[in-house]
Amino acid sequence: MLTLLEMLLPLIAVILVIAPLFFIYKKGASAENLKTKLIAQICVFGGVFVLAVLFQFGGVHALAEGTAAANSITGTLAQGMGFIAAALATGCSAIGAGWAVASAAPAAIGAISENSENFGKAIIFVALGEGVAIYGLLISILIINKL
Repeated sequence: MLTLLEMLLPLIAVILVIAPLFFIYKKGASAENLKTKLIAQICVFGGVFVLAVLFQFGGVHALAEGTAAANSITGTLAQGMGFIAAALATGCSAIGAGWAVASAAPAAIGAISENSENFGKAIIFVALGEGVAIYGLLISILIINKL
């Protein structure tokens, strides 16, 4: 059963990570001030990440239960490799889609600015890049369904 603290910790972590961004954009910053605030934001994110990892893996429950949590994990090597394959399919396809959109979108904007009749053709090329991520996600779903 989840305690109130376990339910509120993710919310607190998100607030700690996002809240400083509001202050950065609220008070128009110079380049030097922005750099300092960005470094502070990265430090806050790192601290929250470390605390989240310690709570997740070190956790209060794992200390209380001893090695019972480690012995309760079941599964085969094939299942583990299947999950890794699904994660790689999704991750690599998302990176590829980002790369494709990063290349196609500026070219599409340039083509549209020269001739507005090119909008339909340009948006198709940008959408094709987005489709790569969807194909990777579908492959991941197929891999996980076979496990």
